[in-house]
Amino acid sequence: MDLIKNLRSGENFHIVLWLVKDMCWAMDWHLVGAMMAVPTVAIAVWICWGRRKDMNEFLHALAVVFWITANSLWMIGEFYFHDRPRKYSVALFAAGMLSVGYYYLIVKPREARS
Repeated sequence: MDLIKNLRSGENFHIVLWLVKDMCWAMDWHLVGAMMAVPTVAIAVWICWGRRKDMNEFLHALAVVFWITANSLWMIGEFYFHDRPRKYSVALFAAGMLSVGYYYLIVKPREARS
């Protein structure tokens, strides 16, 4: 129960970090935005790891890891690399879609048949 409570608090705090990171992106604050990407991605990975025992929660948390990593790469690419890494961001967004697609197309129908 404590792990679930802590994960839920982590999810809420993750939203704060994500908003700060994206605000830095919108404000063109390169260094702070890039620095905020690290804890934002790290907490997403921690949440995903904590959800590993529930396939539904895990695959959705994994999609968030891909999403926030793609989002961070996109931001850093715009800041420092003339937006060249965007194609890698698209690949990470696609990986997130695959993780939730796998849940809705494979896992959930299997669960319904059980």
